[in-house]
Amino acid sequence: MTEPDDVDDADWPEAPKHWEADVVAADGGTVHLRPIRPSDADALVTFHSGLSQRTRYLRYFSAYPRIPPRDLYRFTHVDHHDRVAFVVELAGQIIAVGRYERLDKTGDAEVAFVVADRHQGRGIGSVLLEHLAAAARERGLQRFIAVVLAENETMIRVFRLAGYETTRHVEYGEVTLEFAVDETAVTDRVMREREQRAEARSIGRLLHPTSVAVVGASNDSGKLGNAVFHNLLRMNFDGPLYPINPDARHVGGVRAYASVLDVPDDIDLVVIAVPAVSVAGVVDECAQRGVRGLVVISGGFGERGADDERDAGRAAQRELIDAARNHGIRVVGPNCLGILNTDPAVQLNASLAPLAPLVGRAGFFCQSGALGVAVLGEASRRGLGVSTFVSAGNRADVSGNDLMQYWETDPDTDVVLMYLESFGNPRKFARVARRLGRTKPIVAVKGGATMVAPGLAYTSVEVPEISVRALFEASGVIRVETLGDLFDVALLLTSQPLPDGPRVAVVGNSTALGTLVINGLEEQDLQLARLDDIGVDGSAEALEATLREALNDPGVDAAVVVFVPPLQRGSSEDVAVALRTVAGQSDKPVLSTFLGFEGVPGGLAAVGNTSPAPGSVPSYASPERAVRALARAVRYSMWRQRDPGVIRTFDDVDLPAARAFVADLLRDAPRGRDLDVDESRTLLSHLGIELADGMLAAPADGIDVVFTAHDDKSFGVLVSFGVRGVAIDLLGDRAYATVPVTTTDADDLISAPRAAPLLDGYGGGVVADRDALAEVAMRLSAAADALPEIAECTLGVTAVADGAMVTTAQVWIGPPSARADTGPRRLRGL
Repeated sequence: MTEPDDVDDADWPEAPKHWEADVVAADGGTVHLRPIRPSDADALVTFHSGLSQRTRYLRYFSAYPRIPPRDLYRFTHVDHHDRVAFVVELAGQIIAVGRYERLDKTGDAEVAFVVADRHQGRGIGSVLLEHLAAAARERGLQRFIAVVLAENETMIRVFRLAGYETTRHVEYGEVTLEFAVDETAVTDRVMREREQRAEARSIGRLLHPTSVAVVGASNDSGKLGNAVFHNLLRMNFDGPLYPINPDARHVGGVRAYASVLDVPDDIDLVVIAVPAVSVAGVVDECAQRGVRGLVVISGGFGERGADDERDAGRAAQRELIDAARNHGIRVVGPNCLGILNTDPAVQLNASLAPLAPLVGRAGFFCQSGALGVAVLGEASRRGLGVSTFVSAGNRADVSGNDLMQYWETDPDTDVVLMYLESFGNPRKFARVARRLGRTKPIVAVKGGATMVAPGLAYTSVEVPEISVRALFEASGVIRVETLGDLFDVALLLTSQPLPDGPRVAVVGNSTALGTLVINGLEEQDLQLARLDDIGVDGSAEALEATLREALNDPGVDAAVVVFVPPLQRGSSEDVAVALRTVAGQSDKPVLSTFLGFEGVPGGLAAVGNTSPAPGSVPSYASPERAVRALARAVRYSMWRQRDPGVIRTFDDVDLPAARAFVADLLRDAPRGRDLDVDESRTLLSHLGIELADGMLAAPADGIDVVFTAHDDKSFGVLVSFGVRGVAIDLLGDRAYATVPVTTTDADDLISAPRAAPLLDGYGGGVVADRDALAEVAMRLSAAADALPEIAECTLGVTAVADGAMVTTAQVWIGPPSARADTGPRRLRGL
């Protein structure tokens, strides 16, 4: 390419905006990826000159000490179609470059990238490959070809471990790798595993700092910085603390510094508690010092004030996060309570919570700072300890999704607790929660049903209640309505094993309380396996023997013990010991209503380093609350035991033809439109769904049902199902499933409506082919997931004994929705 005389750099075509992204590298730091620009010439020369001779040789197969002007022009002037190049930046400097070039107008392109020596090993090459492959797919390319020196084992490993099925040819010391750029289940799994590891490390760096500075630390007890710094001191943080205050020589007896630039040693974490107008300057100083994490307690970033004040605050928040991410820094907040880690090797209380929580095995995430203080206080009152706690405030960067990624592999966390006022990226929440829930229970309170806090409105999306319910059900999330219910469930899950099923033994010394338990079991759809009443004068020995017998019964999955004070003094302690001893020897959960106590009384507490220690027996103030907590644990356990199913693929689907057909239609109607019958039939045929000819009558003895795929712009695609007629029209009797729909999801979807018995011959009707209906659900799910231009598709289906006929279709297409959790890895934008 020669430099044209008639095209000014300012008029050079721009790349698509969505190709720009902040990404978490493998070591937990952030980098910025964007398309290359003509103005990058000088920065590219600087980058190239900083490469070692070895790196230049491995990339260019020669010494290539300088970039000639002709090459420099070609490298920086790309058309973003046949020739695409991305740069990765940190602190405004290019640290990596990747590019592809189409070969002779074919569907193939040659791909290559190079990473600065000091940043090799951070997974940046893998990030570049993901984004280059996504751009290539978008531009209609099918295959990448990479030519690598045989001795460049590191680069060969990047391609090999990306999940692509590669072919390899070796000739004259060069290795040629070829692979299709299509997304597959394997490439998606590899990408998501890398994402999880990277984001977990980024949160781990925040929660395990080796040193902490508090900007705004003060001897004035009325200042936020005073509270945070003294909380760190009281918690006995295991590392150096640096109060930052230009007007103080010492804070709390610790030497103070005028700024973070004056601290002589490295700083891992900085807590900022100064007025919002001063935060930007502090962030710049932290960037100069190589700080890895920020906790911004300060408010004033769009959560309060008049409209113009909020707008200014949100703009300041954007600048704060941009500056931090550009320097590899993760941010908690702003406007947050702070973070805690009770690990004895860390002992971090970088928060406004005045009392340190108990050490436990529950990770806790919430958004509201004020609520966080109350939550931690109530948890301690009930004897529930936490492993780590994060209050995200405005959630401008670190979110609940990041914390779930961390807790998935955190050995100190067994249960995840969340108070969610809103969702920042509900699609990602669904994906991460579904995977995490297979190994660790998630208990969530979803607040903010009618109003989102002003500080969160800018980083939140509205998710309809029906979508929230479908999201939680698909992910196995234990949804509770109140914080009280959350603590009830959490105490059970952190102290007792999961129940294998719904069969419950009731053991106790009170007929009245036993009856309340039985009523609660019926209300919660649990089964009474046996009732053992030892009488009000029953001894501790009798209770121990009876409970042991009940737990040894193979027809029992869990036991609820009810105990009221007998007349004999001192026997309550003996009963507690007996109850705790038997429970500790069983692999079935035991919970109690013990003297009306709430939490874990001393007599029921097992010995251990956490609160509650495994084997402790939780007690509830009423039998109904005990049963409600147990019912939620049962439903979660049953969900986890079930085969999650698989996402089916269909050989008769022609996605390229479907995409081309939709693109042609949208060319004439860019805002979208309804399809007529013939257009719907053509599109559906490309997607493997046969729409019956209008001249063909539906079977007279069939059952009419309806499927709908609806693309919620904030949440994603939901597939609904119901039986046509009064059930839907009058009662709204529909079931919902999130996309992608697995084989198990499809079976559940067909069985869920209250009118589902009509499919099984109720009232003498035909027994419908449920497998055929499930296939329709999975085909519709696959179509809507692969083709985001489908805004809504409703299929009228007649089910018969040996199949299902699609008789009607209403399809609306439009511009593709922006799906925040599809494509290559990226942090949520602002």
